[in-house]
Amino acid sequence: MKTTILVHCPDQPGIICTVTGFISKNKGNIVYLDQHVDKPANVFFMRTVVEFEKDFTDLEHFKTLFQKEVASMYNMQWSIHTDDNLPKMSIFVSKYKHCLYDLLSRYRSGELSVDIPFILSNHNDLKHIADQFDIPFFHIPFNKENRVEAEKEQLTLLEKFDIDFIVLARYMQIVSGTLINKFPDKIINIHHSFLPAFAGAKPYHAAFKRGVKIIGATSHYVTEELDAGPIIEQDVTTVTHSHSIEDFIAKGRDLEKIVLSRGVKLHIARKTMVYNNKTVIFS
Repeated sequence: MKTTILVHCPDQPGIICTVTGFISKNKGNIVYLDQHVDKPANVFFMRTVVEFEKDFTDLEHFKTLFQKEVASMYNMQWSIHTDDNLPKMSIFVSKYKHCLYDLLSRYRSGELSVDIPFILSNHNDLKHIADQFDIPFFHIPFNKENRVEAEKEQLTLLEKFDIDFIVLARYMQIVSGTLINKFPDKIINIHHSFLPAFAGAKPYHAAFKRGVKIIGATSHYVTEELDAGPIIEQDVTTVTHSHSIEDFIAKGRDLEKIVLSRGVKLHIARKTMVYNNKTVIFS
């Protein structure tokens, strides 16, 4: 059983030695370790992947000892995740289907190691895609008049299916603080531009008008400040004066699919750590 340990704490001497020594003493073999120090903030980050011996059976006891003998000593914020427990991912979508199709195709091929209990939308347009992949589809209309009740329905579903994180696959509604607070750093959005440039409803039109030579896409965690959450993944592609707005949109949608899937895979693999509205992304 592979187990991932994520740690961040004030930087100080001896952290790596203490953690690795504790793991070795408790029947663990380290198969991966990466660390980073944010020197201006004086914060230490570490991701460690451990394989335990065959006779290891009590992870809860390991956690208790880790807190007592290691974490308390260094004032650590930490978490432990086993790879035999697939995270449950809910997909929110509106009418654009390119990101949804891409995620579901990767899921079906085994590229995304998750469980998808349901897809939720504020429209019925994409129900046939959920049916095609044999995934439950829930239609919850969302507007200014029913916002509060719609959010209650969403939360009820998320709790019922014990969802771990949410992916907004071009879900064209603003997520409320209530939902964000229930899933801090666990809602992933794809933004159809290279943030922070060209934010808004028509970024490709704005980019075309400006005569840019690159366009991009950004996946990020959702915060209450719109499109300003910690960035997980970004990418760009070149464009020229010969490309039309339609070309911009087509190229942009290809990027959106790739960048969103990369962000989701990094989250699933526990390779992201959020701090001060930024991310540390481990290799």
